[in-house]
Amino acid sequence: MKWDPARYVQFGDYRDRPFFDLTARIHADAPRHVVDLGCGPGNLTATLAARWPGAAVEGLDSSAEMLAKSGAFAGAAGNLAFSLADITDWMPTPDTDVVVTNAALQWVPGHRELLPRWLAALRPGAWFALQVPGNFHAPSHTLMRALAGSDAWSGRLAGVLRHEDVVAEPAEYLELMLDAGCDADAWETTYLQLLPGTDPVLDWVRGTGLRPVLAALTGEEGRRFEAEYARLLREAYPPRPHGTEFPFRRVFAVARKRG
Repeated sequence: MKWDPARYVQFGDYRDRPFFDLTARIHADAPRHVVDLGCGPGNLTATLAARWPGAAVEGLDSSAEMLAKSGAFAGAAGNLAFSLADITDWMPTPDTDVVVTNAALQWVPGHRELLPRWLAALRPGAWFALQVPGNFHAPSHTLMRALAGSDAWSGRLAGVLRHEDVVAEPAEYLELMLDAGCDADAWETTYLQLLPGTDPVLDWVRGTGLRPVLAALTGEEGRRFEAEYARLLREAYPPRPHGTEFPFRRVFAVARKRG
C-alpha cells in the first residue's frame, strides 16, 4: 500500500496544525536526540531541527515514497536525517530526549502495547508526544466501513478496513503514561475545518483513510467505489455557502519521564 505525498499535503494547513499544537506542549530546552516516528515527507520534522539546532533530529518512516521527498529538508539542515524504518522495530537510545509521533500510530496495530515499552526505555526527563485521529466514529469513516461491508463490496474488501478501536481515547493514553512513571497531559480537539471545492471530504480521505480500499481494488472498481462513497459523503457533509464543514477530532498526549 503506497502513499502519495502530493495528495497527503493537499490540505497542508489543516493537516499540519495538530502537529504544532502537540509540539507546543513539549518544553525541552536543549535535547540531544529528537526522533519523529512516522515523519512522512519530512516537512514537519524540519521544524524540529530548526527549533532545536543543537540536537540530532531523526525522522523515521516506513514509506519510501514519503521519504523520497525528505532529502531536500535534510540537505538544508545539518542536524537533520531521515531513515526508512518500521516503527514497531524502533526503541529509544540512551540519548533520546524527545520523541514525537504525529498522525502515525493509528497505522500501527498494537501501538498501545508498544507505548509502555518506549516510555520505560526513555531516560528521566525525556519527552514523548503523540497525536492520532479521533474521528473513527465520524460519518467519513462509518460510511466507508458500511459501504465496504455491503453485499456489493464485502467480497473484495473483507478485512481491509480496521475497526473503530484502532486508537485509544485520551484517558487511556493518559493512564498508560502515568503508569510508566511520567508526568502527563492528554486532551482532544475538534477542528471545524472548512474545505473548498467539489467533494472535498472525498479528496481529504483519499490521502489517508481511503488508501487501503483503493489499494485492494482495480482501477475501475476503485472509481465505482469512490462514486458511491462520494454520494454518501455529500449527504453527510452538504456544501454550504462558504465551503464544506468537516469536523476533525484529534487526540493528543504528552509525557515527561519522572526521575
